Amino acid sequence: MAKNEMKKILITGAVGQIGSELTTALRKKHGNDNVVACGRKTKPSDKLFNSGPFEYVDITDKDSVEKVVKKYDIDTVYNMAAILSAVGEEKPLVCWNVNINGMYNILEIAHEYDMVRIFVPSSIAAFGPETPRNNTPNETILKPKTMYGVTKVAGELLGDYYFKRFGVDVRGIRYPGIISNETFPGGGTTDYAVEIFYEAIKNKKYTCFLKKDTTLPMMYMPDCIKGTVDLMQADIKKLKHHCDFNMASMSFSAGELAAEIKKHIPEFKVDYKPDFRQAIADSWPESIDDSVARKEWGWKPSYDLSSMTRDMLEVLGKKYKEGKL
Repeated sequence: MAKNEMKKILITGAVGQIGSELTTALRKKHGNDNVVACGRKTKPSDKLFNSGPFEYVDITDKDSVEKVVKKYDIDTVYNMAAILSAVGEEKPLVCWNVNINGMYNILEIAHEYDMVRIFVPSSIAAFGPETPRNNTPNETILKPKTMYGVTKVAGELLGDYYFKRFGVDVRGIRYPGIISNETFPGGGTTDYAVEIFYEAIKNKKYTCFLKKDTTLPMMYMPDCIKGTVDLMQADIKKLKHHCDFNMASMSFSAGELAAEIKKHIPEFKVDYKPDFRQAIADSWPESIDDSVARKEWGWKPSYDLSSMTRDMLEVLGKKYKEGKL
């Protein structure tokens, strides 16, 4: 199953929270012209559009993807296009179509064109109320109660099937909540952990849609990008798992994050008014056991709550002063 190194990379969902920063990182690593970014509708930032090739692609339309694969001779795909948890509950059929039918198209093309490697992210949304909530193991009960979670479990199984049945080198990580200082979030239950920083800097107050004591696994974007790239470069001979790696960094409650921000902005105030996303959060783990990822491909995070908060406020504070927020 071992193939040559990646040469021409396609990133679907490149305008999204993770996809946009992953595109920048991979262009620095592999060269701007060797990384093709694509999105379905959303206009990319000038930075993303001007730094390398960009195409509009709908992953639910196989021909749309195939045209770009042929045009650029793509051999590697990071399939970051997805409908996230909160939006997925409002539009479950759209969520299934994008997350599963879209992924199926990517995997079929990868198989037909004998591609080098495919990355398809999973999520802690793959877990459910029956899953152990503390130090959730890699091998555990997967009975999610959201459409987004259902698509992530199905996606893990589909990726493993294509690996075992057709030899497609598919890899995936169960992402925790991702915190970014570059791109605003796009409809996830952990989005409060990004929004709270913007509101702290701009308005010194925030209304949180989760309870104060709601604890969830989180990760700072630099660690997310590093872990994703590291897994894709890992020796396949050392991987016993493929599409379902737990990856952890830190866990904190909404109240603990607010308290950490208050160390830097003492006047910051938070109100807690839980909405429908609270039930989603309550079905997810509070902490994750990522020992499998650490053992099989050397995963190790660099940021904790304190260092992440400090860096977020520093970067966003500078942007605010420059009128960029």
